Amino acid sequence: KCLFMNNTTIKTVSIPSSVETIGDSAFYGCTGITEITIPSSVKTIGGSAFGSCTSLTEIIIPSSVKTIGRSAFSRCTSFTEITIPSSIETIEDSVFYGCTGITEVTIEEGVKSIGENMFQKCTGITEITIPSTVETIGEKAFEGCTGLKNVTIEEGVKSIGRSAFSG
Repeated sequence: KCLFMNNTTIKTVSIPSSVETIGDSAFYGCTGITEITIPSSVKTIGGSAFGSCTSLTEIIIPSSVKTIGRSAFSRCTSFTEITIPSSIETIEDSVFYGCTGITEVTIEEGVKSIGENMFQKCTGITEITIPSTVETIGEKAFEGCTGLKNVTIEEGVKSIGRSAFSG
């Protein structure tokens, strides 16, 4: 827990293939990190694991990841695109909250839910397609996404939470 929290000197991180879990707040606030390589051995990314890594320009979530914790990448303002792989079984709330640099989001077929506040205040997102496997869109999932112009919700969604697309 809190392994490198608030370290401003680390620039790149290569996590070895023996790692299966990245704990809560492991790299939280590491504002100098620009690049992280997450190996395909990782199954769980903990809450706030990379939160407020404001210089992080690229993050690739491998298809081995099953769980992403609350606010795992919140306030990472420099990366521009994200793919949520179909392997994800649990996505907690606010994972990409305040990631204002994101312009492109891909949610792969197979993802079952979009958590509360998931992309809240991601002002750079201009369009989103919710695949047919998503059953639930959480409350405030896209609230404050002021750049959002096109939303496609494919057949299969059963629940859209309160204020999901507000603002």
